Amino acid sequence: MTPERLRTIHSVFAAVEAASLAARGAFRLRAEEGAGPLAKVRTIALVGVAGRRGWDGFAASPEARDGGENPLDRFSRRVVDDLARALGAIALYPFGGPPYWPFQQWARRAEPVHCSPIGTLVHPVYGLWHSYRGALGLPDALDLAEVSPTASPCDACRGRPCLTACPVAAFTIAGYDVPSCVRHLQDAAGETCMRGGCLARRACPVGRVFAHEPDQASFAMRAFLSAHERS
Repeated sequence: MTPERLRTIHSVFAAVEAASLAARGAFRLRAEEGAGPLAKVRTIALVGVAGRRGWDGFAASPEARDGGENPLDRFSRRVVDDLARALGAIALYPFGGPPYWPFQQWARRAEPVHCSPIGTLVHPVYGLWHSYRGALGLPDALDLAEVSPTASPCDACRGRPCLTACPVAAFTIAGYDVPSCVRHLQDAAGETCMRGGCLARRACPVGRVFAHEPDQASFAMRAFLSAHERS
């Protein structure tokens, strides 16, 4: 697709899905936000993973099999950079800054997501099983469907099991105790989490059908642990 053919957000989303990532919503920048690298950007379209949408494309990619570091980031950069060139956009990422773009704030303007008790964004369909891998900064002020205000699914959640499922109580209303989580994952007792994914995340009743399967879950946990062991 050439920039001249870019007419609707639907064509952008179709290009994203054809490139093996998931289209994750879009919003228009306010006039005061159009500065610096965003000076010529009018619409931002978010790109990522939702359930296995986006994951299967990565799993089949060269980056997933080449043994190099940060394979998902490299896959995301290659795909989103290619999309940006094809669509006459700029590529933006939640990693590799500065600048560090406010993806969580952007997400709440693009989709009906809310902050969950464990800090990650909960989606009404995908629950906690989604992520943002990049964004396309588009030069046109595209027509977009309005994101209607919705209540968080957490508001009606009985008992909030995400706050009690962690074996080391790393999640509380006070925040996320990352060091305790990392120590648990480094120990043999953390093998269940390493193989099947974060138990707090798995306890969420929303979107359970989209929960990570073993390949996706173990990859995410290894990547998390590796990043925090290096820091």
